[in-house]
Amino acid sequence: MAQVRLDKYISERTEYSRSQIKELAAKGRITVDGAAVKRPDVKIDAENADVTVCGQALRSSRFRYILLNKPQGYVCSTDDKDGETVISLIPPEMRTKGMFPAGRLDKDSTGALLVTDDGELAHRMLSPRRHISKIYIVKLDRPFENNYINKFAEGITLADGETCLPARAAVSELSDKLAFIELFEGKYHQVKRMFAAVGNHVELLMRVSLGALVLPEKLAIGDSMELLHKDVENLFEPMDFDLFCKRFSAVFSANLINNHL
Repeated sequence: MAQVRLDKYISERTEYSRSQIKELAAKGRITVDGAAVKRPDVKIDAENADVTVCGQALRSSRFRYILLNKPQGYVCSTDDKDGETVISLIPPEMRTKGMFPAGRLDKDSTGALLVTDDGELAHRMLSPRRHISKIYIVKLDRPFENNYINKFAEGITLADGETCLPARAAVSELSDKLAFIELFEGKYHQVKRMFAAVGNHVELLMRVSLGALVLPEKLAIGDSMELLHKDVENLFEPMDFDLFCKRFSAVFSANLINNHL
C-alpha cells in the first residue's frame, strides 16, 4: 500500500500549488473517502483513496492522457510567445502542471494530438526507433495522381534533398482532391513538402490517427477527452492503412468538407 502526502498527491494531479491546496483544505474543500480533511500533510493510500478537490474527483493514476481534436490557430507548445497554445483548450479540471503536447501539428493544421504529463510515454512515442504510424487527410490544390502512390512508397526526396521514409497514400472515395497519407516519421512540414515535391499543394491538413488510436468521429474540433489505459496502448499498435481507408475514408472526408471547406 503506497502512502503519500495528500498535498503531493493533489499537486501531481492538478494545477494547484501546495499553498493553494493548504487553503482549500482549511476551507473544507478537500475530502478523502468522503470526509473533509483539514491537514494537507496527512498520508493517504495513493492507489485506493477517493480524493475530491472542490467537488472534482481525482484519478488515482499518476499521469493523464488527453486526446485533443486540435483546431487551427493554436500552437503545439507550452509557451505562448508564438500564439495561444493547445494547453489553453484543455478544461481546467483535466490539466496538470506538467502537461505538454506530445508531438506537433502546424498552427494551421487540425486533428489528433496527445496532451500528457507523462514524459516517458512521450519519449516512447516520438522515438525514431518506434516508427509510430500517423495518418492524415489532406485537401489538395489539384487532383491526386496515382503516380503519387509509388513515389511516396519508394521514399520521396524533398526539394532540399532530404529523403523521406516510405509512406502510403490513397485518394478519398468522395473527391480526387482529398487524399490520405500514412507517415512513420515527423519531419518539419513533411506532408506539405512531400506533396510539393510531386507538384501539388496542400491546402488543408488534418491528422486522423496516432498508431491504432483513431480520432473519434464525435470529438468536435477544439474538444478533448481523457484516454483510458487501453486507448493509450493503441498508440503503439500498428495500423492497417488499407483497412483504415476502407472504414474511414467517407467519414473523415465528409468531416473535412463539412468543417473546413
